Amino acid sequence: MLYLLQQIANAVPIAALYAALAFGYAIAFAVTRRADLTYGALFAFSGQMFVLFADFGWNQLWLVLPAALGIGAAAGLTLGVGAGLVAGRYVMRPLAFSSANTVVVASLGCLLVLMEVARLASDTRSLWLPPFLNENIIFWSDAKFPVTLTLIQLLNTLLMVVLVAGGHWFLAHSRAGRSWRAVSEDRGAAALCGIDAARVYIIAYGAASLIAACCGILAASYYGNMDFGTGLTFGVKVLFIAAIGGQTSPLYAALGAAAIGLLETLWGAYGPILWRDFAIFGFLVIVLAVTRQEKIIP
Repeated sequence: MLYLLQQIANAVPIAALYAALAFGYAIAFAVTRRADLTYGALFAFSGQMFVLFADFGWNQLWLVLPAALGIGAAAGLTLGVGAGLVAGRYVMRPLAFSSANTVVVASLGCLLVLMEVARLASDTRSLWLPPFLNENIIFWSDAKFPVTLTLIQLLNTLLMVVLVAGGHWFLAHSRAGRSWRAVSEDRGAAALCGIDAARVYIIAYGAASLIAACCGILAASYYGNMDFGTGLTFGVKVLFIAAIGGQTSPLYAALGAAAIGLLETLWGAYGPILWRDFAIFGFLVIVLAVTRQEKIIP
């Protein structure tokens, strides 16, 4: 029983990360309606820039660890959001408004560019952060098997929940959120009502990039490293996960992603770890096939 409780506790940070990533992805997907691999690349890129600049502040500027981490976080956030805005403004928006099917191919090109920039910037090295905020918080005290989480897991979970809750409130109550909903439902009708669809698209892409950058920094701070392949795997998972909760509904996408995070952790605890990704992706494909709805075009 205590082992199960520990696995549920372990699932909470993963579920929060998946939920935040799916929430941001759904914001961008709602205005394009096309799969976009750039989102996962921005997640990995921001995490790598965070680690790279934190290492620079620690080893080159001789800063104390909090200052080095602050520089890394500022750099990761700035570069991640900046890269997302550039990709959204000059690559994705023109294609989405003229030839939507090319968005998938263009996102792969953006992914390769970001991957190579991160690799060249780090000189093809794998950098690691020192452990920090790793004190254990005990939820169930037992001499043989205490149920615990680390402080950084709790802080990351709290920040990601705040990110999702704050984003949902903003989309539901702000004027920008109403414009986003109008464009996501019908771009042409929104334009007839005086809404600048291109402007809303760029803002949505910027918001999604901000969430991806925040998640990349928080994930790298917990794991200590951000490999681009790992970040891309997260991005592809989110692409499938968000579809279960509803890719055009950020909150439902976040809830579906959280459920998958719990399922993935439990599989890792009780099933063969080598088959975990295969089982998760297989489950997602089956669910998507079963829940697919065909639209009859008159």
